[in-house]
Amino acid sequence: MASSLRLLTRRPFTRSRWRHVPAFCATRPLSSISAAELRFGQPLHETHPHLLDAGETTPGITAQEYYDRRVKLAKALPPNSIAILAAADVKYRSGAVFYKFHQDPDFFYLTGFNEPDALAIIEKIDDNEHNFHLYVRPKDPKIELWEGARSGVQAAEDVFNADTPGDVNELPKILPGAIKRAQEVYTDLPNSRIPKNVLSRYLSGAEPARTGGIMSVLRDSNASIKPLRPLVNELRLIKSEAEIRNMRKAGQHSGRAITDAMRQTFSTEKDLDSFLDYWFKQDGCDGPAYVPVVAGGINANTIHYVTNDMQLNSDELVLVDAGAEYGGYITDISRTWPVNGTFSPAQKDLYKTLLAVQRSCVSLCSAESNLSLDKLHKIASRTLADGLKDLGFDMSGQAIETLFPHHVGHYVGLDVHDSPGLTRSRPFEEGMCVTVEPGIYVPDDERWPAWARGMGMRIEDSVCVQEEGPYVLTTEAVKEVDDIEALRGTVSRLN
Repeated sequence: MASSLRLLTRRPFTRSRWRHVPAFCATRPLSSISAAELRFGQPLHETHPHLLDAGETTPGITAQEYYDRRVKLAKALPPNSIAILAAADVKYRSGAVFYKFHQDPDFFYLTGFNEPDALAIIEKIDDNEHNFHLYVRPKDPKIELWEGARSGVQAAEDVFNADTPGDVNELPKILPGAIKRAQEVYTDLPNSRIPKNVLSRYLSGAEPARTGGIMSVLRDSNASIKPLRPLVNELRLIKSEAEIRNMRKAGQHSGRAITDAMRQTFSTEKDLDSFLDYWFKQDGCDGPAYVPVVAGGINANTIHYVTNDMQLNSDELVLVDAGAEYGGYITDISRTWPVNGTFSPAQKDLYKTLLAVQRSCVSLCSAESNLSLDKLHKIASRTLADGLKDLGFDMSGQAIETLFPHHVGHYVGLDVHDSPGLTRSRPFEEGMCVTVEPGIYVPDDERWPAWARGMGMRIEDSVCVQEEGPYVLTTEAVKEVDDIEALRGTVSRLN
């Protein structure tokens, strides 16, 4: 049955349909097994009702929404075409020591499936119908004893609404037929995977000669091969109400964490980093959204400083670029504050100049402004240069590119830099989510005023573009001078 004919909810867990029964309950009558007793490779409402509401496939995002996303992609595909996406691999630190798994964002966006070694195919049948294939790892009690639960093939159908579920190990037999039926194939495979399993070997072309890998299949087909990313970027660019709610939750929690950090006294960057890490793993959040920047003093002039291993000096500033992730969604925040809780006159002058630019740019994040991120960057650069000139900076030549070397913003969502490769010249539209993050980084050399040398600061919020104005997703992270200075001495956590 094709997706256009299916009930747009997760299928019920009827025990007569569940063919893969965990070993611990194999001796019990199927009719007595509740869904909550089954084990899956990711949280579901039946097993984690404290994390997901009924009908949600992932926190905040329903099965209906994942279906709607696939429908939109299918409509964007030409007739008789398919889209092929692969899940991320497990990455290894060394030997058998693995990193925490992070799903490929495009694959996650279209499936909600959060396990490695999986492949999705969206096969367009006609303008009103498509077939969703999902090939996953089968249940295997011996492997699951070591690696944790797998959702399995039956869950690909019952939970993730695949029209055609299957065992990923059978992919070399299955995929050639799907490709041969298509006139056009949209995919960003193969990629730079290191072959460690059947899927990776196949996608990398390292599969034995009898199958030849995906490149051989694509080469032997008559299909035209086209990149998928431009189509998925278009879908991901405009956020749904559910996505915005997830990002608001991440932003609210992250903002409270950073404001709470401003209350505290830290002697090292690592202590501050650890404090935020603890905060980011609470309240149902997934943990840090990216490797945080905790940069004291001149370290802030390294824009992606992440070693976070130096002492914090009382008379200097600390720049923090950090945020939590919720349901896979991210908000990006940067704040700069005095280590001792009180700005010096020089620090205050430079900070207020930057803050005025940042507030002005945030206010321009609306569809009716007819701006884009690129146009906003030009405004930020011009106004920041004017402000620095008023403070006595020599702004001749390309001075602003030295003092403000990065872009004022980027798209944000499932990725820190969302919709990778999408132009920043795109006019603002309602539902776009962007960052606004002007910065000042003063080198320690004689061209610049002595009182400012070595200072680095950035102020960043994540903002959802609306028709008439911005919806700031990270407002709980205070940024006014008076608000920051008022925090020190109050040690109770925000509720």
